[in-house]
Amino acid sequence: MDKYRFVVHEHNARRAGLHYDLRLEMDGVLKDWAFRKPLPLEPGVKRYGVQQEDHDLYWLDFEGEIKEGYGAGTMKIWDKGEYEVLERTPDKMVLMFYGSKLKGKYVMLRFKDGWLFFKV
Repeated sequence: MDKYRFVVHEHNARRAGLHYDLRLEMDGVLKDWAFRKPLPLEPGVKRYGVQQEDHDLYWLDFEGEIKEGYGAGTMKIWDKGEYEVLERTPDKMVLMFYGSKLKGKYVMLRFKDGWLFFKV
């Protein structure tokens, strides 16, 4: 299976407040989901995230201050690494993560206006 890159940014935005952006390299861009709390590291913990606009691959390595606009604030890399897609449909993704924090099999399920993300 092919491995792709991912990053999780801890984003302390002036307007939106502290949140975590999960960015997955997919289809030539970074697909992006914003979560209010840190992503789960143990099975049984679910996080609800809202999909955001796609980002350029440049963001894989970005850390620093965003000066202007809706996302203005500080961004730090919370985790990064590679992942594999084990299953992908419009409403479900099963992913295997190889990061320093996110390790193992995770599921993303479309739920209402967002997605549930959890470790299995």
